[in-house]
Amino acid sequence: MIARAQDGLLLTSRLLLAAALLPTGIARALNVSGFAITLAGAGLPAPNALATAAVIVQVFGPLALILGVLPRLTGLALAAFAAVMAFLLHPFWHFIGAASVAERTLFLADLGLAGGFLIYALMGPGAWSWQGWRSGRVAAKPAPGKAAPGRSATLAGVPPPARRPEPAARIRPARLRRQQARAIMKWTRRR
Repeated sequence: MIARAQDGLLLTSRLLLAAALLPTGIARALNVSGFAITLAGAGLPAPNALATAAVIVQVFGPLALILGVLPRLTGLALAAFAAVMAFLLHPFWHFIGAASVAERTLFLADLGLAGGFLIYALMGPGAWSWQGWRSGRVAAKPAPGKAAPGRSATLAGVPPPARRPEPAARIRPARLRRQQARAIMKWTRRR
């Protein structure tokens, strides 16, 4: 039950993080030249190449995020993209007044996204993803008495098989065995 809730939360997190970038990425993909003009206005070198690379990351990165493909690479690439774009597009230190507050808000929002992408890179996508499906972590229904792959048998409602205990003579040293034998003998004499 807990694992399913965690997988559901990871899927929801992936969808929310992707929703922050994908609509803007699609809009920029439909007008790459307009985005290149924006980058050129910010004084960046090679705005056409930079705009094309940004659109590729901003469209295909969220798609990989939604599907759960290559989580470490996707998470790190999107975190780097969000952090770099925050510094390039929202330099609040160049503004004063209300414009500075607005740019700082956008800057911090982009850094927050970068943090979310880093957490995704560390946590992974969960079982409800392409990676989980490929590794076999998603099982439709475990057979009776068997746990789903990657889950303990007690979580499946079935106690794990009893392990054969080691003989006490192998575990305890000789001195302890003698003391226990004496205690048992005293106890049996009292009865």
